[in-house]
Amino acid sequence: MPAFANDSECRNKLDNEKDPWTANFYLDNDLFTETDRNYTNGIRVSLVSPNVDNFLTDDCLPSWVLGVNQYLPFLDAETTNNEKVQRNLIITFGQQIYTPNDINRTTIDPDDRPYAGWLYSGLAYQSRSKNILRTTELNVGIVGPAALGQEAQDFIHDLRGFDKFQGWDNQLENELGLQLVHELKYRYAPKPLTGVLSYDTIFHAGGSLGNVATYANAGAEFRLGWHLPDDFGTSALRPGGDNSAPGPTDARYNSSSRDNSIGAHLFIAADGRYVLQDIFLDGNTFSDSYSVDKEPFVGEVIVGWAVLYRGAKFSFSRVHRSREFKGQPEGHNYGAMSLSYSFEF
Repeated sequence: MPAFANDSECRNKLDNEKDPWTANFYLDNDLFTETDRNYTNGIRVSLVSPNVDNFLTDDCLPSWVLGVNQYLPFLDAETTNNEKVQRNLIITFGQQIYTPNDINRTTIDPDDRPYAGWLYSGLAYQSRSKNILRTTELNVGIVGPAALGQEAQDFIHDLRGFDKFQGWDNQLENELGLQLVHELKYRYAPKPLTGVLSYDTIFHAGGSLGNVATYANAGAEFRLGWHLPDDFGTSALRPGGDNSAPGPTDARYNSSSRDNSIGAHLFIAADGRYVLQDIFLDGNTFSDSYSVDKEPFVGEVIVGWAVLYRGAKFSFSRVHRSREFKGQPEGHNYGAMSLSYSFEF
């Protein structure tokens, strides 16, 4: 039994209710699009808890989490129409790597982005009603050499037989990174199209606050396919993107019905953001480092497909992101892969 459970009463509740856990794995990499620059790699793993009664007193939450939650009473706000709320806690670990364009340059290029790594862990709270998903997430980590960006990239390049980037000595300095993210998603119920096909639309809006990134964002996702999942869209590595945990009408929710959780769909999504702070472009907050002039408005379009089989959901997509800084000659493309699996103990 995972460490969420504090006592025998909690373990009995989990055994009786059989709410699923959901494990997520995310990988972003521009090698999928045959490039190696800018946002060049991201990896994240997360674990979504079974449903909890509330975030303030549920005995299934670790005592240290309950202690933190006492200062966050707004997390248990009910929906305005008094629908039943499904609450889940998410623990996350991840790393992101950023590099300039020139692999051989050993000195700073004032017209290109800095080298940077970001290693972090996070705690997120999700509250879900029938059509609404609220996510509040706190990420804490390190930017700089301690984030092991160079070591991770060199390991992969050695494994694949690629040349290594030569300018990592110029990366951002070590700095504690904090990021508070809140995002709201609204899903319009699936509508039949023809035969076994149906479609749905999911809108999102939110923002991030902290020295890692401060921005406001909004966007939408359109899905078309067979047996659309009862979740809030395709998993994304970005903060607030853990949205593949199944709802109660999803066949993945209960092991007895997983033989029917077979489906496939196409999706197209878009996200736009207004950026006030981006440490990976603006440089270190509390020490001198080089930086570039960022673009305040950044947009991206994601096109991909997903399949569901029993307790698993796999997706692959291509992400097309607009220019993020003034000296960037064009936007950036990369591939994104996610694997979500719901299971019971």
